[in-house]
Amino acid sequence: MQMPEPNPDILARKAELVARLRKVLPRDAVIEDPVETRAYECDALTAYKCPPLAVLLPASTREVSDALAICHEMGVPVVPRGAGTSLAGGALPTADSVIVGVARMNEVLETDYDNRFIRVQTGRTNLSVTGAVEEEGFFYAPDPSSQLACAIAGNIAMNSGGAHCLKYGVTTNNLMGVTMVLMDGTVVELGGAHLDAGGYDLLGLVCGSEGQLGVVTEATLRILRKPEGARPVLIGFDSSEVAGACVSDIIKAGVLPVAIEFMDRPCIRATEDFAHAGYPDCEALLIVEVEGSDPEIDEQLDLIEAIARRHDPVELRQSRSAEESAAIWKGRKSAFGAMGQLGDYMCLDGTIPVSALPHVLGRIGEMSQEFGLDVANVFHAGDGNMHPLILYDANKPGDLETCEAFGAEILKLCVEVGGCLTGEHGVGIEKRDLMAHQYGADDLSAQMDVKDVFDPRWLLNPAKVFPLDVSGTRRAA
Repeated sequence: MQMPEPNPDILARKAELVARLRKVLPRDAVIEDPVETRAYECDALTAYKCPPLAVLLPASTREVSDALAICHEMGVPVVPRGAGTSLAGGALPTADSVIVGVARMNEVLETDYDNRFIRVQTGRTNLSVTGAVEEEGFFYAPDPSSQLACAIAGNIAMNSGGAHCLKYGVTTNNLMGVTMVLMDGTVVELGGAHLDAGGYDLLGLVCGSEGQLGVVTEATLRILRKPEGARPVLIGFDSSEVAGACVSDIIKAGVLPVAIEFMDRPCIRATEDFAHAGYPDCEALLIVEVEGSDPEIDEQLDLIEAIARRHDPVELRQSRSAEESAAIWKGRKSAFGAMGQLGDYMCLDGTIPVSALPHVLGRIGEMSQEFGLDVANVFHAGDGNMHPLILYDANKPGDLETCEAFGAEILKLCVEVGGCLTGEHGVGIEKRDLMAHQYGADDLSAQMDVKDVFDPRWLLNPAKVFPLDVSGTRRAA
């Protein structure tokens, strides 16, 4: 994985940079000690590490603006960082860059239940947004598996989804407005406390832009009334391909569950050992959840179970209590952590048409044999957002490279069947050099034209998203 060479002039001017930053930020908000900055040398894609020049932890939009203005004037690259849970290297620094973390910006700024929105600083964690409104019977819908830790800033940057995105959509469907600081320190407001804004959809452009356009410091989020009830059903199958076919048939039948989650045998076993959720011993498992009143839930689950029985499930079990439902979801939410107990892994994020699930799952199994690496599958099956976990040994020479080559072939397969490189993890550095497999030269040029408008000097989140061989001239300019 190639990264640009650090700018020696910036490295030499570190003392001047730090001194200027300390004039506009509290002293403990500027971290320059190399021992302390090592805590920020990577995100959740731990295969790649690079200590930054310095780390800034501002507590307000004003402080972010002042800090960015200084970095812009001195030509210092800036890497925005939420909670560091990015699985695509989206917050990986360069040696000459300054990280601007929003962890201290975690306040609720406004709550309006009549108009169903909440305004927060973007360092607030995903789950704590729901925590702020649940006593009034509301919730925030997007629920990434890392929701206990991940920040709203990162959710916006990567347009994150989660298990319940099938019904409620991903971040962009629940984002009403943002306050964003441009690289030169300018503060802009996009959208707001209303359903739609006039003019160009700049809010839609910012959501999913991976920190390439600005640092989002505040967000207005849509909150929803909690449903009357919800109930999941576990369905076990003898093969991943059959489970994939069942998912396709459920979607074709016109049923809209709130979630359809998929796990295969390696993930089931690891998760069961870790969370003891009571999962069946089978090759593939679906968790299908519906919501509504009791009669609505019964009607939907009856139809889903009738579809599942056509595929000869080895187990079909409805939750009968809140405790059983919590256990079912505890297992799924623990999947990534449980897999980590088995060893090193790389988590992918390709998205495919639901109808292609049987073919893609079968092909991944064949590629696992070809590359000699085990793979576990856990993903949001309802919208085709796949998360293959490729197991490798980081201490074995060549294993990481083999893992990356395997992952690249899986992502290419996703594109070839009509899907795309990412659903919610973003491109970052992980998929950067695969962008040309999905987009032509004109497409990439148009995307880079947009970045030119917001960040003409290409100082924000360097070496991400765009292949270095096509973006190098832009950065140089």
